[in-house]
Amino acid sequence: MRESTAEPAGSAGSAEPAEPSASRPAPGSVPAPAPLIELDGASQVFHVKGKDLPAVSDVSLSVGEGEVLCLVGESGSGKTTTARLAAGLAAPTSGAVRFEGKDLSEMTRAERREYRRAVQYIHQDPYASLNPIRSVRSTLAIPLKRHGLARTAADVDRRVDELLTTVDLTPPESYSAKFPHQMSGGQRQRVAVARGLTLSPRLLIADESTSMLDVSIRVSLLNMLTTLRTEEGVGFIYITHDLALAKYFAWEGRTAVMYLGKIVEVGPTPQVINSPQHPYTRALLEAVPEPDPELAAQKKAAGGLLSAEIPSLSDLPSGCTFHPRCPLAEDRCREIIPVLRTAPEASAQEVACMVVTDPQPAASAGTAPGGGGPP
Repeated sequence: MRESTAEPAGSAGSAEPAEPSASRPAPGSVPAPAPLIELDGASQVFHVKGKDLPAVSDVSLSVGEGEVLCLVGESGSGKTTTARLAAGLAAPTSGAVRFEGKDLSEMTRAERREYRRAVQYIHQDPYASLNPIRSVRSTLAIPLKRHGLARTAADVDRRVDELLTTVDLTPPESYSAKFPHQMSGGQRQRVAVARGLTLSPRLLIADESTSMLDVSIRVSLLNMLTTLRTEEGVGFIYITHDLALAKYFAWEGRTAVMYLGKIVEVGPTPQVINSPQHPYTRALLEAVPEPDPELAAQKKAAGGLLSAEIPSLSDLPSGCTFHPRCPLAEDRCREIIPVLRTAPEASAQEVACMVVTDPQPAASAGTAPGGGGPP
């Protein structure tokens, strides 16, 4: 009698009986739930003036309930475009985006509505994302009414007051009637965070959501978001340039480092921060200001990027796109495109760097170009 098994998503059925597997759930067990959001080989290509600009290339990542994934990298690395794909604000040119295992492109209207409520996006620029002709109360009331979470004016006022108090805009009655032009940048950003919380989302995508806030308010807000994650199971995709924030907020989660539209390193945040494997990740950490003069001198002596100039998306380098700036670049880096592989010295991390995952004897002898050894 043939054993009944479940095929992985997207794979073809097999006519042969499946072999017993230790990883297969036992009969009667509950299968693991699908991630809240999953990007599977997602790419986004923009067509500008007759040229193709690959803003995101073959990105695969997932975030489950109560998990946090931090996306870090320089401006133009594709972090925001990746977040927009996850939020359904843009459709991938290729690949798939799934919510709880369901492809966004195949959702019914009811499924799409549920997805829209469950996944909320906090935009980077509150000057552009807030409607200038709507008061704070109106901005927060619209989603509450649209999704039936506030039936009466009293319900709206109560919920608006709760949201403003949550983001430290107190007393709330002093802010609910204000318009965006009457508030500072930090206050606007807190209103944007409050709007993201209106529907009690299951996944929050925060794009530099604390960049304009004072340090004390920033820590308070991050602690509040951490409480949502730990106590209510809210998942997070958190985008930041600040590795200190990534370390603080995503210490119990994962960090993915992006460069020119690709993930070059991903793993548990403590390992990525304390033991970076990719030379780009190391360069980002070396760029963090160091108050200790001796440690700062050690960082400077350790080297850094060969160039501060980021290549254009319209004219990407061949092979590994990081090789023109990489202090470890070898000849093969100019010809072969690296893929994410497990780092030999850090099994929890995946790295897209051949020098790290597949070192050559010549590189250790210091004969490779850019390797730092004698010619």
